[in-house]
Amino acid sequence: MLVGVGQLRSNRERTVEGAREPLPLILDAVRAAAADGGVDLTALDSVYSVHVASWAYDELAARVAREVGAAPRHVVDTTVGGQRPAELLEVAAARIAAGESRAAMIVGGEAQASVQALWRAGIGPADHGWSAAPGGPPSFEASGLRSEAMARTGLILPTRVYPLFENALRAARGETPEQAARASAELYAAFSQVAAANPAAWNPEPRTAEEIGTVGPGNRMVCEPYPLAVNAMPHVDQAAAVLVMSAAAAREAGVPEDRMVYVRGGAGAHDAVDVLARPRFDASAALSDVLDRALAGVDAPDLVDVYSCFPVVPKLVGAHLGTAPPVGVTGGHSAFGGPLSSYTLHALVAVTGHLRARRGTALVHGNGGYLTHQHALVVSTTAQDYAGDPEPRDTAQPGPPVAGSVDGEVVVVETATVEHGRDGAPAQAWLVARTASGERYSAATAPGDAASARALSLEHGENVGRTVRATTKDEFVVVEL
Repeated sequence: MLVGVGQLRSNRERTVEGAREPLPLILDAVRAAAADGGVDLTALDSVYSVHVASWAYDELAARVAREVGAAPRHVVDTTVGGQRPAELLEVAAARIAAGESRAAMIVGGEAQASVQALWRAGIGPADHGWSAAPGGPPSFEASGLRSEAMARTGLILPTRVYPLFENALRAARGETPEQAARASAELYAAFSQVAAANPAAWNPEPRTAEEIGTVGPGNRMVCEPYPLAVNAMPHVDQAAAVLVMSAAAAREAGVPEDRMVYVRGGAGAHDAVDVLARPRFDASAALSDVLDRALAGVDAPDLVDVYSCFPVVPKLVGAHLGTAPPVGVTGGHSAFGGPLSSYTLHALVAVTGHLRARRGTALVHGNGGYLTHQHALVVSTTAQDYAGDPEPRDTAQPGPPVAGSVDGEVVVVETATVEHGRDGAPAQAWLVARTASGERYSAATAPGDAASARALSLEHGENVGRTVRATTKDEFVVVEL
């Protein structure tokens, strides 16, 4: 069961004086979680760390353990992935259920806002006293996150990939671009209301759907159809920690029964790493699989808290569950903040607090990659045995045959997105289309080819299902209406 939770926000002012590296932020969260549970940190026999992207540490979990005086048998550090907190809680719970562990801490945090503040001041973080040995400036491990085809096409930034799913989902549901954009703005306005009550939120000011959905100064279009206000905000300083224990260990430590939240367990799944090789863009096989398996044998949960880096993720969850897109109790990646791989750790903090106050059952979801890696789990104030599955399932399905190039062919747009420059004008587009023979053709327009980008823009109305003439030129595509 979850018995202690802690989280914090730091240096929202982005000052040099307030810039602290992730490790001390994480340690503050760990101590807060221990105090919340009333548990001595030396009792920890397991420490799990979610990947930190803003600063590098060698063996972070072991270092956290040393700093708090614990000598754990199990220490685990992960690679990048927003599903990792839920996945790690599943692993910790399974070990506890098997009698291999009694007390485990899961930790994570980021300090990207402070990194930026230091660099803008011309100060290297290591020169500011941040750990350099072991550790130092971060390196990014992309394995399991993208394919060669995606890299070749320039589909690396999440801001370019998630709109492909959003546009395909909108068309499949028969919504107009205006209707779908309004739904996204209303959803993120609701997130902002939730974040306003979360003490660790990075942007705690409530916003209206009109503010969020109106493109203009301060809210530029990034990649159609997503303006800046519905994009994740990763430049934050936030940290979180959750303490999970066996029932026996918790009671021995004196944790009150009404502070315990049972981990029933859940499920994980992986889709194809190559987004361009998936059979469709309006659904996620991995997401559907984990929701079904996590909720098997569970009545409708009282609360659903979803990883919400972009609107399409909660929209897909709601569509699968037959509900409105879940708002949850954390606040979303735009308003609460998107501390990269550790967001769902903050969700576990918020959900634990909510269940302690109101009782009931909650589904907590984490998403990694580009709707690639999924993990969902159920936690509850109702006593129940662990019944999860820590091993993720491969749900990848074969995609259509691929066309390497096209020469003036009329193709049907399967999905597309247009990236806008800071001047607001279309700058580059990404096309996924089907040829007359049913092959999938994917390519980017050349940077600066505004005519091709505009041909795929929503300024002409719905782009999915549109026929365009496409010609491969070097590694790019020229598009004409």
